[in-house]
Amino acid sequence: MAADLGKFDHVIIGSGINGLVAASMLALKGARVLVLEREARIGGCLYTDEITLPGFRHDVMAATFVLFMTSPAGAVLGPHLAKHGFEYCHSPHPTAVLRPDGSALVLSMDQARNVSAFNTLAAGDGDQHARDVGGIAADAPFLFALLGGNLWSWSTVKLLFGQVRKRGLRGLAAWLGSALTPARGWLESNYQSPLVQALWAPWVLHCGLAPESAYSAQMGKVIAFALEAAGAPISKGGAGQAAAAFRGLIESQGGVIRTGTEVEKITTREGRVTGVRLAGGETVACKSVLASVAPGQLYGRLLDVPLPQDQAAVRQFRHGRGNFQLHYALDRVPEWLTPGLEDVALIHLSDGIDAVSKSANEAERGMLPAVPTICVGQPSKLDPSRCPDGKAILWLQIPDAPRIIKGDAGGEITAQDWDDAREAFAERIEAILASHIKDFHQIKLARKAYSPADLERMNCNLVGGDPYGGACSLDQFFIWRPFAHSTNGTGPVRGLIHIGASTHPGPGLGGGSGFNAAKRLGA
Repeated sequence: MAADLGKFDHVIIGSGINGLVAASMLALKGARVLVLEREARIGGCLYTDEITLPGFRHDVMAATFVLFMTSPAGAVLGPHLAKHGFEYCHSPHPTAVLRPDGSALVLSMDQARNVSAFNTLAAGDGDQHARDVGGIAADAPFLFALLGGNLWSWSTVKLLFGQVRKRGLRGLAAWLGSALTPARGWLESNYQSPLVQALWAPWVLHCGLAPESAYSAQMGKVIAFALEAAGAPISKGGAGQAAAAFRGLIESQGGVIRTGTEVEKITTREGRVTGVRLAGGETVACKSVLASVAPGQLYGRLLDVPLPQDQAAVRQFRHGRGNFQLHYALDRVPEWLTPGLEDVALIHLSDGIDAVSKSANEAERGMLPAVPTICVGQPSKLDPSRCPDGKAILWLQIPDAPRIIKGDAGGEITAQDWDDAREAFAERIEAILASHIKDFHQIKLARKAYSPADLERMNCNLVGGDPYGGACSLDQFFIWRPFAHSTNGTGPVRGLIHIGASTHPGPGLGGGSGFNAAKRLGA
């Protein structure tokens, strides 16, 4: 007879950032919380390991914590997590762009320096930058409530009425219309310097968008505001250390975490959650289930009753581009051929907005980009504990990889299976990287590549290697995420809340959906 594991107030399926935030918030309020994780470790995309050589600790997937640092979840949980070993490492230069000709532009956390640097490149560009980030700061209470709050709520209705009183109905409509501007229109209309345009264009890819996507300009401005104000911090010891701090916090409050435990079904009775049944047959009773999973997992496998409306929506749900991750162990600190990049946290190797559009479009059509957009992180510069003294690691993310390969835009790679194409695509990326670093091949000790298919094997929620929980285009965002009929992650099954990147407020390490769900449950 299957074992009964007892009764909990809340069961959280999945231990990514949203599941961990929700569990922490609820446990701090005295609720009995059980976190169930199918993998052998917690953290989801928070994963640090010695994947190249002993002593070189790499963040395999997620690395940058600016969203968590600036989020409501970070404000509430940060002091508690610090007691369990979570600490940020910073650089005064959060990001830069490096073009093929060696020209570069570095962003500082000092706005006056940025304004001066941008104005030097093109008269007025620095002043425009100040206006853009100043506009985000002025609109922050309204904007971030829309980007991160429970949209289907009286508080949002009150917020909108307040904006009508402040701006007038036509003024609010104009503001919302302006927010839908694509990044290309914003950058080409407001900035004259190709370098300034190139600095911001790649960042929209990290939102699951492209330069031509609706509202990508607004997201670009939000990113500019956040990076300038808060930088691009990483977790000391690795993203896995952040996950360990969450574990320490949850367990210190009486919460229970089980890894290597797969949930087979969410059980219901008369339209209400009763608990979960595990793959081994054990059962857990609970008042609510928070499922941090992709829509296909929740509505296609986990629920014990069919929900025709949701099943139909799952068939229409679109996943976005894949990610390709590449990691290096180096014999010494990289010497960039372009000066001034030594302490930059995240460097995009890109020729600018047209190059970003081209590579993103190629990836969306199933083509391996001829010249992919490359994001290079230098974690060991911010956190020397990541590798032996005198050595270095590099973290590379390519946010415009195809989920399924149909061909090669470069006309060189014939393989159409990621397991066969992985290393050839890694060579393409490495050739671009090596063109910017002195004696790169001589200092390279080891390399480890992860294709979109590898990422999905590591985490079933990364469908096709999509780390953003589904396409982030307007029809699948805000009040329409994940489905047009979605309401704050709830549906016809009472006591079931869908959280994670597939739900509002979407992807990233902000933990927003977990935070919002926990608040609705009384945290």
